[in-house]
Amino acid sequence: MIEKAPSCEDPSDPGLLPVAEALQRIEKVLPQSAFNQPETVDLKAALDRILARAVHSAIDVPSYTNSAMDGYAINSNDIPTAAQGEKTLVVKGTAWAGRPLQEPVLAGEAARIMTGGMMPEGTDTVVIQEHVSVLEEGTKVCIDATVEVGRNVRFSGEDVEQGQVVFEAGEKLGPAQIGQLASLGIAEVDVSRKLKVAYFSTGDELRSLDEHAGQTLAPGELFDSNRHSMAAMLAHMEVEAIDMGVVRDNEEDTRAAFTRAAEIADVVVTSGGVSTGEADYVTKVIHQLGDVAFWKLAMRPGRPLAFGKLGDAVFFGLPGNPVAVMVTFYEFVRPALLHMSGARLKQTPLMSAICQSKLKKSPGRTEYQRGIVSLDTQGQSVVSTTGKQGAGRISSMYAANCMIVLPPGSGTVEPGESVLVQPFFGLI
Repeated sequence: MIEKAPSCEDPSDPGLLPVAEALQRIEKVLPQSAFNQPETVDLKAALDRILARAVHSAIDVPSYTNSAMDGYAINSNDIPTAAQGEKTLVVKGTAWAGRPLQEPVLAGEAARIMTGGMMPEGTDTVVIQEHVSVLEEGTKVCIDATVEVGRNVRFSGEDVEQGQVVFEAGEKLGPAQIGQLASLGIAEVDVSRKLKVAYFSTGDELRSLDEHAGQTLAPGELFDSNRHSMAAMLAHMEVEAIDMGVVRDNEEDTRAAFTRAAEIADVVVTSGGVSTGEADYVTKVIHQLGDVAFWKLAMRPGRPLAFGKLGDAVFFGLPGNPVAVMVTFYEFVRPALLHMSGARLKQTPLMSAICQSKLKKSPGRTEYQRGIVSLDTQGQSVVSTTGKQGAGRISSMYAANCMIVLPPGSGTVEPGESVLVQPFFGLI
């Protein structure tokens, strides 16, 4: 009788490391090397970078009390009562954005004011131009009792107060953060330096597009797609990516590639060679050169995933199947790179959706099935799979806009049941 060894076809294997525990182990090992070695960059070059130091505001924003609308600035004491009905005010002048009205507005007076214009002395309320009657060619204006005290006024410091901590260290700088920093008069920021990430594919069967694009492949040969997927995924992150090409399936070349990668990079990411085949040299060489924290996970796709240290460098050995490469990158490598850069948010939040497909699964491992999430006619989030979920079907990734995350304790999901969904928006 054949004594079968554990494999990725088994519904579960108690010897495999759960995903949650693997993530915890990774975070304990990772250095925050980039975060602890900041660099100063121009604000125009700071998009998607991670703040290395907290930012305090040296000014109030807005720096002066101003109008939020085009209209007329008045003193709220001039608002008529319901019994009075309406009241006519004399227009004193105009307050333009950047050109304040120098004279104070007295009782019984108003000032024409434009959006962003400084509120004249003596005013505390803006009546929008659509809610007044303009009289005598604009020299007078009539208001009524519906005017609200303090309406349409932006007060000095209401957005940001002087001395306030605007952003904590670890904030990822998006367009809104860049705009806020500019409003504070900040032209340069201290950010985590870009991590150096070396990556390569392994396999005698792989043919590089640099040399073989458009050629007919021999039997058993494949174009190297994983390296291009890794390059594209790294391009979505603020890192310095170092392409080391294709490494052949032999111990000498594998050792040389790892030795070189560990010398020049903070992180080394590979695809292929981490299973138990006779030609899978990655794990063997890593055991010789460094420390391996784990290499088999209770997940699908992505069971053979190695993680460890190569000297000062961190190592991720991703599987060889295209979908498994992308799933393990997003679930493990991406959070690790963010952590090393000091980012506070590392994992993309999950959302609930009603599943419209039957999802076959056995308890014991975490599964990441590719799906399409949308809103039904009632505005409820629903999700269905992209079809066959084989780890070699890269079409299941580009046809999807999310991953359906099935936890270890769950079994087969029937249509109508609620599932957790990880949207690609913010992830990819």
